[in-house]
Amino acid sequence: MKKYEIEIKWGIIFTFIGLLWIGLERAVGLHDEYIGFHSTYTNLFAFIAILLYVLALLDKRNHYYKGYISWKNAFFSGLVLSAIIAILSPLSQLISHKIVTPHYFENAINHAVSRKIMSQQEAESYFSLGNYILQTTFFAFIVGCITAALISIFIRKSPQAI
Repeated sequence: MKKYEIEIKWGIIFTFIGLLWIGLERAVGLHDEYIGFHSTYTNLFAFIAILLYVLALLDKRNHYYKGYISWKNAFFSGLVLSAIIAILSPLSQLISHKIVTPHYFENAINHAVSRKIMSQQEAESYFSLGNYILQTTFFAFIVGCITAALISIFIRKSPQAI
C-alpha cells in the first residue's frame, strides 16, 4: 500500500476538487438557470484535471523515485491514479447528485425535452444516476490513461539527462 500512497493521495485530491467544481457549476447556475451552457463549460475542468495529473506524477517522480522517473514508471503511476479516480467516481457521483446538486437530472431532462434535443424517455435514460456513474467511471479511467501516457512523455527524467 505504501507503494501507491502518492496515487491514493492524488486520487482523493482529484475527487475532492471535482466535487468543488460541481459545487461551483451549481453556484453559477449551470445546473439550473444556465443549464443550456453546462455541456460547454463543464469541459473546462479538463485543464484542472491535466494539471492535477501533472502534479501527481511530478510528486511521484520527486518523492518516490528521488527525482528520476522513466516513461514506463510514470505511465504506470498514471494508470494506478486513473484506476483510483475511477473507483472513487461512483461515490463522487452519489455526493454530487444527492447532496451538492439534487435537482440536476430533473433540470437536465426538462431542458433536453423542452429544446427537443431528446425525447422524454431518452432524456430520462441518459440523465440518470446509474448512467452517470457508468459514464464517469469508464471516462475517468480511459481519459486518465491517455492523459497519463502523454504527461509521462514530458515528466520523464533519467540521471543521464543532467
